[in-house]
Amino acid sequence: MGLRVIGAGLGRTGTHSLKLGLERLTGEPCYHMVEVFKHMDHCPVWTEAAKGNIPDWNQFLTGYGSAVDWPSAAFWKEMYDALPGSIVVLSVRDPQEWWDSASSTIFQAIGHMPDPSWHEMIDTIMANRSHIDMVHADMCIASFQAHNQAVIDYVAPERLVVWNAKDGWEPLCKALGVPVPNEPFPKTNTRAEFLQRMHDREQA
Repeated sequence: MGLRVIGAGLGRTGTHSLKLGLERLTGEPCYHMVEVFKHMDHCPVWTEAAKGNIPDWNQFLTGYGSAVDWPSAAFWKEMYDALPGSIVVLSVRDPQEWWDSASSTIFQAIGHMPDPSWHEMIDTIMANRSHIDMVHADMCIASFQAHNQAVIDYVAPERLVVWNAKDGWEPLCKALGVPVPNEPFPKTNTRAEFLQRMHDREQA
């Protein structure tokens, strides 16, 4: 069927919980940064995309029903234009809370990844696409807010879901036209869990 949901929210806005939730609702895998770690051969494709060589999304991400988190969130506009049958889910969070979480987790973890192709992917995406300052809080928060506003301004309202993890199932189910599951919405990849995994990798 191809991608039904494009996740435009940046990492640390509940994207891993969103991944699990979308998989539950669509019955199909959701692409997330954790998928890149399983398929490191995808890194050069994302690097080339950041240079302007955009792939056929449905061909490249065949087998996935949705895509959230980095790296795909850096290409929300291209995906939106190329996939007219899809909806866009912009996962959001209080900007200061987002900075506090991102700066203590994913921004710290970037330097610990050993694969050169992964680093090239991230460096190229940050330089050419996301323009996220991972050092200065004010500049980083401003980029985060500008990213979110760009999505809101560009995406047609009938195809956009602005979603906070606290919103749970209902907005997603309404957009997808599916029943609300009789179970709690997933809550995963908390800051404590992320930091514990970093610690475990360093001790391994």
